[in-house]
Amino acid sequence: MTNPTPPSNTDQNKGFWRSLILWAVLALLLRWYVLEPRWIPSGSMLPTLQLQDRILVEKVRPRVQRIQHNHLHRNDVVVFEPPEALIASGYDAKAALIKRLVGLPGDVVAVEGGVLIRNGEPVNEPWLSERMDYAMAAITVPEDQLWVMGDNRNASLDSHLWGTLPEQNVIGTAIWRYWPLRRFGPIRLSPTSDRG
Repeated sequence: MTNPTPPSNTDQNKGFWRSLILWAVLALLLRWYVLEPRWIPSGSMLPTLQLQDRILVEKVRPRVQRIQHNHLHRNDVVVFEPPEALIASGYDAKAALIKRLVGLPGDVVAVEGGVLIRNGEPVNEPWLSERMDYAMAAITVPEDQLWVMGDNRNASLDSHLWGTLPEQNVIGTAIWRYWPLRRFGPIRLSPTSDRG
């Protein structure tokens, strides 16, 4: 009767490297297609998101919504690639920006008396810390476009300055803050968040 030979160091090394490569590929696929960490570099989303906050961006829902010819929800916090208007003015095409989705295709948006007006009605926005100090004439959001604005409206480079955002530019929606730990948790949306 022969005893089985124990695996050699070479076999164990091959198994280790295969596992390591498999895990690395899985991690990359998750980051590219499902969930991506991001950090907040500016104050345009104050007070909702603070400078240097670390967040997780969910990337599946925007793709599924596009495939199904649906839209994201109003009030979602979206991460997106800069539109052509910003790239033409010198913005880095590889940058990722973050704003709140306030207008879907067909919505009529305006700013009157420091308040966002959508489809003729004032919008309840409990995340704002101050009224807007500008006015904006009514605009109808075109098909396949979105209207996005920072929560820090008076210090945000957003749709009121550069226009609409193509829906295809959306990378994902911000769903979770994981740093700093004292603010760990979901990125809150208004209880009045609604669909298009």
